[in-house]
Amino acid sequence: MTPTHFPGRVAAIPALPEQTRTPPSPKGLEEFNTAPSDEARRLLLTCLRSLSWSHRVAAHRPYPDLDSLLAASDEAAYDLSPADLSEALAGEAWPALPDETYAAAHTALSAAHAAYEARFGHSFVIYVGDAPPGEYLDRILEGIRSRLANDPEEERVVAAEELRRHARGRLVQRLGGAAGPNAPAAGA
Repeated sequence: MTPTHFPGRVAAIPALPEQTRTPPSPKGLEEFNTAPSDEARRLLLTCLRSLSWSHRVAAHRPYPDLDSLLAASDEAAYDLSPADLSEALAGEAWPALPDETYAAAHTALSAAHAAYEARFGHSFVIYVGDAPPGEYLDRILEGIRSRLANDPEEERVVAAEELRRHARGRLVQRLGGAAGPNAPAAGA
């Protein structure tokens, strides 16, 4: 099955649920801690496309363990300014979906995404890591439709939380954690 890339900027990254993932190897974290700053920031930008977030997380190295890194990532994500959040949202991309899904879902996804961007002026982002792969599309559509009822400020808070969850999952994946076969990185 060949993945199809949709136009638009909906981001949904599947990942293993928190309780079943394998933590990154100490070597992955050790390499991150000792990498040159520009290399560490480049890796971080593949997790969340915010320059200020990547600079802040990289600047606080070394991290003694994964939990410390994830806590620093969360704190930096919670502190994103509106401009930083806009930058991070602009860096998200539509995930690859199977060809047979494309034909059935293109119209609904395109219409929902267009309505979302028209209402909020930024990309739709949702973390679907706790859903089985067969439910990703349903979760994305359900998320777009339900969040269209939010007011713009409420939605920016929800989108920021979804980005934070993405950053956590992507950090675990990039540093050698179990990503699972159905966990492509959106926006990479």
